[in-house]
Amino acid sequence: MLADRTLLCGILFVLYTGIQCEWLPGELGFGSGMSCWRRLRDWNNAGVRQRLHEVLLAELRAADRLSLSRAVIDSSHVQALKGGLRPGGARSTEDVRAPTTT
Repeated sequence: MLADRTLLCGILFVLYTGIQCEWLPGELGFGSGMSCWRRLRDWNNAGVRQRLHEVLLAELRAADRLSLSRAVIDSSHVQALKGGLRPGGARSTEDVRAPTTT
């Protein structure tokens, strides 16, 4: 079984480069991409990633090194609490409807 640090390096390499886990080069010594993927999955399920994130944010705040001036909120992960307008169908640019193909 590979050490946590080795697999963490592989996970960080995949996240940094954007390659797919299965394309992780074995020559780098991080283990297989699937091993990295499984370890990341297990850590996520155990709450390790969330706790690590919280500790990092706390340390950055304590050192006055946290700047949210360049923060981004990804709408796929943020629920609209007050709801919003439901999107309608796409509007046509033509006056007449196109014939159906079915």
